[in-house]
Amino acid sequence: MSLNLEEKKAIVAEVSAQVANAQAIIIAEYRGMEVGHMTQLRAKTRESGIYFRVIKNSLVRRAIAGTPYAELAKHMVGPLVYGISADPVAAAKVLHEFSKNNEKFVIKVGAMGEHVMSRDEITALAALPSREELLAKLLGTMQAPIAKFVQTLNEVPARFVRGLAMVRDNK
Repeated sequence: MSLNLEEKKAIVAEVSAQVANAQAIIIAEYRGMEVGHMTQLRAKTRESGIYFRVIKNSLVRRAIAGTPYAELAKHMVGPLVYGISADPVAAAKVLHEFSKNNEKFVIKVGAMGEHVMSRDEITALAALPSREELLAKLLGTMQAPIAKFVQTLNEVPARFVRGLAMVRDNK
């Protein structure tokens, strides 16, 4: 099925809009994958807020021209699927987890801004905790000194009350 010029322009504009807000782009090859597996992956990416689509390489090359992701153009060969995300860890996690269970889905390359990432770097990125986990850890770290201070302040009257209770019990 070939696209007419207007459809191609619409796809390039759509991808350009996604790339403008992207923190990461991950490119994977899906040669020989079953439709059911691809449908499962699409559902997972949709849940994570990742723009995930099979697009002609020439259209993506036009969309990323003049952006920090322009270096990816030389890696666009073969049947590829593109994962574009505003959260780089989410995209890496979802696609890496899927590639572990499906040997026909192979992550080729990715990029964060002008930095082109290899498969190993994407694996390392996928191992990082998610944004929510990092925020929870940060909040816990920020809250710990305050909680300890309140606990210390509370210990003075609590000791006094325990001392009075011991005196009362002895009499």
